[in-house]
Amino acid sequence: MRASELTVGVEEEFFLADVTTRHAVLRAETVLEGTAPVPGGGRVEPELARAQVESVSAVCRDIGSLREELLRLRRSVAAAAESNGCRLVASGVVPLGDPGPPPVTDRPRYHRIAERFGPLLDQQSACACHVHVGVPDPEEAVQVVNHLRMWLPVLLVLSSNSPFWRGRDTGYASWRTPLFARWPTAGPPPYLSGRAEYEEIVECLRETGAILDGGMLFWYVRPSRHVPTVEVRVADVMPTVDDTVLFAALVRALVATVLTDLRRGRAAPAAGDHLLRAACWRAARYGLRGDGVDVSGRVDERLIPASGQIKQLMEYVSPALEASGEDGAVRAGLRALRLRGTGADRQRAAYRRRNRFEDVVDLLADQALT
Repeated sequence: MRASELTVGVEEEFFLADVTTRHAVLRAETVLEGTAPVPGGGRVEPELARAQVESVSAVCRDIGSLREELLRLRRSVAAAAESNGCRLVASGVVPLGDPGPPPVTDRPRYHRIAERFGPLLDQQSACACHVHVGVPDPEEAVQVVNHLRMWLPVLLVLSSNSPFWRGRDTGYASWRTPLFARWPTAGPPPYLSGRAEYEEIVECLRETGAILDGGMLFWYVRPSRHVPTVEVRVADVMPTVDDTVLFAALVRALVATVLTDLRRGRAAPAAGDHLLRAACWRAARYGLRGDGVDVSGRVDERLIPASGQIKQLMEYVSPALEASGEDGAVRAGLRALRLRGTGADRQRAAYRRRNRFEDVVDLLADQALT
């Protein structure tokens, strides 16, 4: 299947930083009130924490349109932020300042979450990127999730963009990952026998109080509850639009390849829950510059360089990318990423120049508009 046969949409979460101190500020409501309507069908919304905003793209059918849409959304909310003395910053967690504890955004559902989960909301400015790929059949969507599980670690490596948190280097490429793992349902999904088991799990978690509803199933990949898509949620928000578009192109190619495998009767690769969780932790810890855990069973060594994981990914999705004419652009994007590093690498490089976290925030705010 060609990747271009599938629709794609992206949700990006950002935090707001004061233009002078570069600390996180609780101005989301004011910024959103001043955000001009965005042509193209996308929108900007509040998030749970008042230091955050979220953009939701329109449904796109080609990567070029997605890029234009994401750039329009970022520029629109960034302009409103600057009018209110702050900047739009694309980082998985807050490099400077303390965004919590609540108050949370004034919506009934958010207040219910705060009442149920209490201090889990402290420092809740964890900003992710969610990629939706159109898979209308509910049963097929569950099987796609099964096939995508083994690719979650390398997707996390590629998107890692949160090494600094509240004025310190965490040592992680993605500190958002362990920070968000405090929630009861965060992490890789289990292998699912079908849609019926998926719905049983959602109902069980709701009855036990671990979630309010299916929207709080914080798996790294899941069938969406509100649109006919598979939603990949493993990524940090990425610094630039080009980073996000590269990631979305890879995710869409993965889903296209998986659908081809499914329709040929190929079973999902085995990946034990314990190994997959360890692989995702290691991806968050070491990122692009370290060794990852091979969960494919295709090599003898348990640990392989992140570059080897990316090579496996590209071997798998290349036919879908070639059929859509996107292979060359994606390979060029990956070469550029290896040279300049992920967002985590770029944040650390910015800090090393003068040992100032303010420089990191400035870099992220500047890159958010490119």
